[in-house]
Amino acid sequence: MAVNSIGNLLEELRELLGEERATVNDTVRDLHGRDESYHAVRPSDLVVFPESTEEVAAVVKAAARHRIPIVPFGLGSSLEGHVIPYDGGITIDFSLMNQILEIHEDDFLVRVQPGVTRTQLNKELKKYGLFFSVDPGADATLGGMAATNASGTTTVKYGVMRDQVRDLEVVLADGTVIHTGSLAAKSASGLHLNGLFVGSEGTLGCFTELTLRVYGIPEQIAAARASFPTIDAAVTAVVSIQQAGIPISRVELVDEPSMQQVNRHAGTGYPVKPTLFLEFSGNEAGLRQDIEFTEEIVSDLGCDNLEFEMDQEGMNRLWEARHHLAYSYIHSHPGRKMMVTDVCVPISELAGAVHHARETVDNMGLIGGITGHVGDGNFHIILMIDMNNPDEVRKSDELNEAIVSYALDRNGTCTGEHGVGVGKLKYQAREHGAALGVMETIKRALDPENLMNPGKLFNPPKEEN
Repeated sequence: MAVNSIGNLLEELRELLGEERATVNDTVRDLHGRDESYHAVRPSDLVVFPESTEEVAAVVKAAARHRIPIVPFGLGSSLEGHVIPYDGGITIDFSLMNQILEIHEDDFLVRVQPGVTRTQLNKELKKYGLFFSVDPGADATLGGMAATNASGTTTVKYGVMRDQVRDLEVVLADGTVIHTGSLAAKSASGLHLNGLFVGSEGTLGCFTELTLRVYGIPEQIAAARASFPTIDAAVTAVVSIQQAGIPISRVELVDEPSMQQVNRHAGTGYPVKPTLFLEFSGNEAGLRQDIEFTEEIVSDLGCDNLEFEMDQEGMNRLWEARHHLAYSYIHSHPGRKMMVTDVCVPISELAGAVHHARETVDNMGLIGGITGHVGDGNFHIILMIDMNNPDEVRKSDELNEAIVSYALDRNGTCTGEHGVGVGKLKYQAREHGAALGVMETIKRALDPENLMNPGKLFNPPKEEN
């Protein structure tokens, strides 16, 4: 990136935003050149903090005039290098655009700015007896969650981020502002632009407002932990629960090494066996029936330890153990970097995929555990890597390729929820085939200069002379 171009842009943006909201401070640039992943850091050239859609549009137009790349930034909690500006350029930090603009309680909708976090939104919605369903674990921004089509533990009941988006306000690469939907629950008019932009990882535009679907808080909630003799039995239990029509809210698988990690970090004494963490919700009578039916199903499949938590404190303790699993690995392995894989397969293939993953980790002598959103067929390997050991880094890459290949061979995907970023770029042609060319055509049409988060999600081929 030419220094004089950045200097000229900086001067222009400081006239627009002031010195404090357009900065080349080294510490700020460094913080915006990394995320939660193991990918190499590359500081941003310039960071801006807009407060409105109009300011975002002005920033984008200025960057376009100078042909300087733009990278949207939420909290940097992504796991595949989405926000790292490897091509240099300007980072647009949306932390000051964090207002909850409207709550349409009768329509079960909310309109927010992109810097609003999931926890912030749910704290406000609780006053209305509502909640936002997508729970990726991290307290990410809603703009970032839409950019990566985030999901998580509640997806089995409520769906992924794409299912919650009713409308987006988007600033395109030339500064044009568009809306992708409306407040209507359905529409047969035009192409489905919500589906196009959600998951686009900042490569098609910057989100400046989101209208999202929300839900009524259930009358009653119960959580449970069930241990099984084998992974196969645990996965079969999940399929059987779903086939029985039990409206389960969450169902998470944790393997034996990860259960050891849970016990060590949380001070619990849970059985070190393949374990399901479950949650049920509904009215009192329906919930009682669901619990009784679940007890019968898991008992028939060899579950030897089933415990329910009905009070809030017990449920919090149970889900904190699951949610804090990644951080417990980090704290137990100082000096190592966490790498988290993210494949998704048809549920019928899940047990085999988890077996394959566990055997591959063990055969390579790597440190790692397996956990997953088994109701969706999505699972992760949490690897702790010594980045100063080239052999270990090489093995971790080989492991990732092995499990991705296993998933793609079974008509799965290389990423169930983390997104592509830079980490999964090399698998896109194999997964999508000719459809990748369609995606690249859309990218070229909306961003002909390839300025919006270049090098992420896909690498559009250059136009022939």
